[in-house]
Amino acid sequence: MTTRRTWVWLVAGAWTFATVIIPPVAAQTPRRVGFAQVGAESDWRAAETKSIRGEAEKRGVELKFSDGQGKQENQIKAIRSFIAQRLDAIILAPVVETGWEPVLKEARAAKIPVFLVDRGINVSDDSLYVTLIASDFVEEGRMAGRWLVEKTGGQARIVELQGTVGSAPANDRKRGFEEAIRAHPGMRIVRSQSGDFRRSGGKQVMEA
Repeated sequence: MTTRRTWVWLVAGAWTFATVIIPPVAAQTPRRVGFAQVGAESDWRAAETKSIRGEAEKRGVELKFSDGQGKQENQIKAIRSFIAQRLDAIILAPVVETGWEPVLKEARAAKIPVFLVDRGINVSDDSLYVTLIASDFVEEGRMAGRWLVEKTGGQARIVELQGTVGSAPANDRKRGFEEAIRAHPGMRIVRSQSGDFRRSGGKQVMEA
């Protein structure tokens, strides 16, 4: 996917997100939307939460927020709570890619649309969610790999710090990175370990 196509996808997804689940303030009945967030493990994540909360407030949407604390079971519990409350829509930032089909089928049965932000999921039926608003993580991995090849002349022993095991960003960035260095036999990943997308986690891994 080219950079241009990535941005077209992001803009289109953002437009859908804003118009479908966050209606104008003038709407007669205030919308109620649930947001199942991964957690608060980084400044980036805090900024994402702040952005969605701010947009909801600006548009007169009642936002029900749940901090998953980095655990899929907490996010699934939150989604089921949102379904029980009969909310108008659900936003999900999934901590990992797999294991979502049962609860998303419950949301569909309740006629509650689900929107994914930041990360994708692996499901057998893509109609279980409306859209995904995210970056092209594979291309991010390729860019990092190409940069490293250029800076090292194609000769490097690499220690790879990954994000959360099983998450779309970690899986896709790794795939893109490996694609970029594959043609350079002097580039070798000598160790790969998860820092769980946390500064403290990365520091602990590197000090071990």
